[in-house]
Amino acid sequence: MSAPAQQAAEDAAVNPPGRRHRPKRRGRKLTTAVVIVVIAAAGAGFYEIKHLHNSAPAPAANPDATGLKAVTRQSLSEQMSVDGTLGYSGSYTVVVPSGSSGSSSSGGSSSSEGTFTWLPADGQVVSQGQRLYSVGDSPVVLLYGSVPVYRGLSPGMTGPDVRQLNSDLVALGDASTADLDPSSDYFGNATATALEKLQSNLGLMQTGVFPLGQVVFQPGPVRVGNVTATLGAPVQPGAPVLTGTSDTRQAVAQVDPTKLSDVTVGADVTVTLPNDQTTPGVVTSVGTAASSSSSASGSGSSGSSGSNSPGSSSSSSSSSAPATTVNVDIQLTRPAAAGTLDQAPITVSITTSTVNNVLAVPIDALISEPSGYGVEVARANGTRYIVPVSLGLFDDTADLVQVTGTGLTAGQQVVVPNI
Repeated sequence: MSAPAQQAAEDAAVNPPGRRHRPKRRGRKLTTAVVIVVIAAAGAGFYEIKHLHNSAPAPAANPDATGLKAVTRQSLSEQMSVDGTLGYSGSYTVVVPSGSSGSSSSGGSSSSEGTFTWLPADGQVVSQGQRLYSVGDSPVVLLYGSVPVYRGLSPGMTGPDVRQLNSDLVALGDASTADLDPSSDYFGNATATALEKLQSNLGLMQTGVFPLGQVVFQPGPVRVGNVTATLGAPVQPGAPVLTGTSDTRQAVAQVDPTKLSDVTVGADVTVTLPNDQTTPGVVTSVGTAASSSSSASGSGSSGSSGSNSPGSSSSSSSSSAPATTVNVDIQLTRPAAAGTLDQAPITVSITTSTVNNVLAVPIDALISEPSGYGVEVARANGTRYIVPVSLGLFDDTADLVQVTGTGLTAGQQVVVPNI
């Protein structure tokens, strides 16, 4: 057999008929080297050209391959990447209580009128039993509760606001459960005694009553976002004092409404921070109302003093988000990883589907075949052959794809190309 014929037979053995190309990969072009030798003859006026043909070695089945990767059996996940904003959950507005004319019906001076003498700083976190702001010489204390303050509190009263007060006094250590039932909605002597202790700790006159305007109820700690009141300005009932959020870290992803069906509560996410660091999280709620990118500032809305506006952060939407989006709230698994960033743009990768115990190969191992796709399997003796495969879920994070193919098993080696 002649040398060219023998070479062709070897090529056919390693390069099966019908083979096409690897998707989005360009193979090296095999060329015949042509050397042109030009000999110049001085005064002769002609050129002599010689063509030197060098025989190239036979190409491998995959000439651009640089290595092998194992077929694995594992779990894969598909992700959707969207823009988002890092902030804090909740959206609160504290206002001066209305309905006071300078004195409280509960006996004691009101803090609903006077002059602002102390205001918190932006970003400050105020907890239960601490001063939220001051009017005159009197601090206005923050207590926890979902019912907003609407009246002064004094002995003999009953109601959910009294129950909140009793619960807070026990939580602060101003009364024990033996002395005061934290679930009681009655303002009795035990409530008054415990309240006097709280007033003493705050430097207030120990009256055993809470005049209107001396307490603000919020669901939890308040992280001050923006102080709207002015130090030294007169206090006006109903006027806003500050806006804020909770101190709980939260990310808000802005998702295209057409892709919302792929997002579920409890789905795992990966948040990429502005410094390119990543941190995990979980979807806690999926919004139902779409908003434009110019107004998508979280699903929470502002409430009155002591009121809670549950929902998502007051974060604003990323400028690169779709024109219309739905907010998806995310709880960070490791909140400390976000540091003190607020209103910071982030990228959120949301897991939309997962498959378990499936065969997987590198995405780059796929080869385009006339009938679909295949992978090139390398035997231990160095020979290779093509296995047609059906594709399943693509895991872009791991650069793997789910495949099924006759004879394909975990542990086999597949050819991967040069990138």
